Amino acid sequence: MLHTPRRRPRAVLLAAVSATLVAATLPEPTALGIGDRLFPELGNPGYDVIAYDIALAYRGANDRPLDAVTTIDAVAGRRLERVNLDFTHGTVRSVRVNGRPAEFASAGEDLVVEPAEAPAAGSRMRITVDHTSDPRGPASAGGWVRTGDGLVMANQADAAHRVFPCNDHPADKAYFTFRVSAPKDTTVVANGRRVSRTVQGTETAWVYRTGQPMATELAQVAIGRSAVVERRGPHGLPIRDVVPAADRAALEPWLAKTPGQVQWMERKVGRYPFDTYGVLVADADTGFELETQTLSLFERSLFTDSAYPDWYVDSVMVHELAHQWFGNSVSPRTWSDLWLNEGHATWYEALYAEERAGQPLVDRMRQAYRLSDGWRAAGGPPAAPALPAPGEKLSLFRPVVYDGSALVLYALRQTIGASAFERLEREWVAVHKDGTAGTADFTALASRVAGRDLDAFFDGWLHGTKTPPMPGHPDWRSEAPGARGAG
Repeated sequence: MLHTPRRRPRAVLLAAVSATLVAATLPEPTALGIGDRLFPELGNPGYDVIAYDIALAYRGANDRPLDAVTTIDAVAGRRLERVNLDFTHGTVRSVRVNGRPAEFASAGEDLVVEPAEAPAAGSRMRITVDHTSDPRGPASAGGWVRTGDGLVMANQADAAHRVFPCNDHPADKAYFTFRVSAPKDTTVVANGRRVSRTVQGTETAWVYRTGQPMATELAQVAIGRSAVVERRGPHGLPIRDVVPAADRAALEPWLAKTPGQVQWMERKVGRYPFDTYGVLVADADTGFELETQTLSLFERSLFTDSAYPDWYVDSVMVHELAHQWFGNSVSPRTWSDLWLNEGHATWYEALYAEERAGQPLVDRMRQAYRLSDGWRAAGGPPAAPALPAPGEKLSLFRPVVYDGSALVLYALRQTIGASAFERLEREWVAVHKDGTAGTADFTALASRVAGRDLDAFFDGWLHGTKTPPMPGHPDWRSEAPGARGAG
């Protein structure tokens, strides 16, 4: 639980009186949000984060809180008598704003900070929070995930603030520095590239820094008894894979595929957008894989369970790799734009399976079309997804945002032709690199590239409750919701 300290002492009576008057006029601390339709309390108005510096101390046990200090550099968009940060599931010891102690209180899942002096509009502010970061709790809640030998992060969609104070919405991307101390027999890897590794007695201090801005949901710190396998990809791209040390040899055939997969994606959409990439294999049962930026998270069982055919594992690897362009470099402006992330990753997953394993794309799209009306009835249309079920945030990730959204891209390619579609894909990731973009941006660019107004097409395919006829396939039929086989 967060706590509220006593009011800070004043140097002179006048300052104390002034502070009391200000406090009397301010409302009680409340949770705020930027009004995202799906997660209305995520994010916070009034400022733009430029950078996070997150220091963590891991003492060798993944069932106890880590000591942490999070420093946030931001620009105030207006005068801020209070600053709301997203943070829960940790204890806050102190907060400083621009070097001065600040009051703080909890409100819902917000940490509400009252600076000693309100930052003016347009001014830089540095918020330093001394806190704990607690890995305990159900894995389904997100944030820290406890593995067989340590910890990894899984922050999508709204769980980064279970790990560190932040503006937890992809619309506010920032640069990250991670400083992690851990026992010497433990390896630490995080997003970006390693800046330093320093042995200090029985511990090692690791520093990592991102070269491009990142959404909070994509943050990754992996701590465990891991092997780091390094190689080079296209045009000398550093590739570092992180795997349980005991599995290094067994996993090597899979890891060796990454350079070729990066090369394949580059031929489709252009140069890889970051300065490193790699696969993070965790000894944990998460039920999902995750596109954490520059270091995609995978369950160990994906590679060791013989029930999965090789072509399927390859295509899942490409799915998370494709997210580095679609969802990471180009982040969604709102969570309703999730179809742009998952639809594109699913598209390249399916295309890779067709080109490299003979799994026909048209067959997968025909099956998706058959089920599409049922998916829309259950989860909403692709660009207006239904709210996640109460207490089940991951229920947002329904079939309609995966194959149901890849189906939209297939219909678009059928409509504008393969050449224009491929040009659109390349322009999309180039124009919005390192930024955020939404559905309206994509549809406008598609119309420009196609040389004609596509509003009517997108209105039906992205917002309709029923699936429009598939161009070029008048015989395709979508089963009515609840029909046999439409689940």
